[in-house]
Amino acid sequence: MAEDSPRPTFWTSLDEPSRLVLLRGGRHRRFRAGEHLCRQGEEPDHVLVIREGWAKVSVTGEDGREVVVAVRGPGDLIGEAGLITGAPRSATVTALHALQALSVPRVRFTAFLHDDPDGWPTLSSTVALRLAQSDHRFAAGGGTHLSGRLAAFLLRQAADNGRRLPDGGVLIPPLSQSELGSCIDASRETVARALRDWRALGLVETGWRRTILRNPAALHTHTTTPDR
Repeated sequence: MAEDSPRPTFWTSLDEPSRLVLLRGGRHRRFRAGEHLCRQGEEPDHVLVIREGWAKVSVTGEDGREVVVAVRGPGDLIGEAGLITGAPRSATVTALHALQALSVPRVRFTAFLHDDPDGWPTLSSTVALRLAQSDHRFAAGGGTHLSGRLAAFLLRQAADNGRRLPDGGVLIPPLSQSELGSCIDASRETVARALRDWRALGLVETGWRRTILRNPAALHTHTTTPDR
């Protein structure tokens, strides 16, 4: 569950001299809600480090359907996969609201990786952590029940990206009901129905792109509850 101390990220794992190298080699950019930080299929000519705000990582299939596969927030590195492999970007990253990021050109980031002692070790740790999180999502996906998958996804977001509020609630990144549905391969209506039931039970509080877990322990019991 969300901790009082910040979760480890690529940025927080670097020491101060390493951060200064990247700051000098990059430029700050601002993105509006709905604006793309990078697009699936683009050539990877830069990476970004989110400084403020949240973004969704989505993949568009051949049928044109968008599937949200991850959420990234402050301190997270964006676009490193294409830089490592040289292949076109495999996903689109979109700002969920006003967002600020540090953009570092490919050539300067590559030089950082080779010249800075923190470079490759920190990047390797970032990639390994993401693979572990991905494996955990598959292993603890809430089974075949859609409401169970939604409960498991909300709890995973709370653990990975949640911010504990003074009143004890846990605020998770601002995904819409449609985006939550795409994360668990369910319809918006299924998500809306589950959230309505959980609001009535006092387990969650929702608003426009705002979800707060009020009772994570009780919500966990719904990860194995069959759909109605």
